[in-house]
Amino acid sequence: MSLLDWFASRKREAPALRSLQDSDGSDGLWSKCPSCNEVNYTKDLVANASVCLNCGYHFRVDSQQRIHLLVDEGSFQPLDEQLRPTDPLGFRDSKAYVDRLRHYQKSTGLNDAVVTGLARLHGMPMALGVMEFAFMGGSMGSVVGEKLTRLVETATQYRYPVVIVCASGGARMQEGLFSLMQMAKVSGALHRHRQARCLYIPLLTHPTTGGVTASFAMLGDLNLAEPKATIGFAGRRVVEETLREKLPADFQTAEYLQDHGFVDCIVERTRHRSVLADLFRIHGVPPAAAATDADPAPADPAPDQDLELLGAPS
Repeated sequence: MSLLDWFASRKREAPALRSLQDSDGSDGLWSKCPSCNEVNYTKDLVANASVCLNCGYHFRVDSQQRIHLLVDEGSFQPLDEQLRPTDPLGFRDSKAYVDRLRHYQKSTGLNDAVVTGLARLHGMPMALGVMEFAFMGGSMGSVVGEKLTRLVETATQYRYPVVIVCASGGARMQEGLFSLMQMAKVSGALHRHRQARCLYIPLLTHPTTGGVTASFAMLGDLNLAEPKATIGFAGRRVVEETLREKLPADFQTAEYLQDHGFVDCIVERTRHRSVLADLFRIHGVPPAAAATDADPAPADPAPDQDLELLGAPS
């Protein structure tokens, strides 16, 4: 094997190695923590919500794992699964946008970068949105905004609390203004949710940046975050060059934002369920059986509505 062939083979192996280190470690018996270099037994790591047993480092988990960790078993009812993104601008950079979408849809099994649905938490009803960072960096396009807006509107109708697990690089540039308008659309739905005196809690995970931070990620009645999560709008280098000064080492961490009043509480992943359940009870969320006679399952729109809703050309 030539040296070039060896480098090519290592490049092909890299995604699998990163998956082993950055996920729950299900690809092998052991997972090495990138923070403390401790080797965790995979089953123990997964049992601890993919949090390092030695230093508390939070491994990245996907949307399905998040749902499993947060809601009562078997209670999650997905909403608007059929919504798919379009390419209204015919965008192309190094690759056509439609080809990028196909790639991420195949690799994640999702149509876009968020999963939404209704569920129970300790028997209490909730509306849950979970962003999927593995889908184009959790970027917010038309479908992400539309699904979150519908989720919030459904929650307002049934007076359910809303929890959105945020993980995003920001608005999706490939959709231009169609993407940027989602910031106002979701924020408007949350405003109506608050006017109805219903609870909204965003859970900020690593990373939460860009247009997501500038909109619904910071509009909670209580803003929760995972330890050491990166949270911010512009990148560190951009901020330093704009202000022309050196920023603190912990700038844009969850801990820094908590010290400066942007985050209300930092909650370890192993405590998410219990903390959210306590907050629901404090805010008077009733058990699901008392809230409705049967759990609502709002009908999804017909598939031929998708292009209209997303502003794509017919």
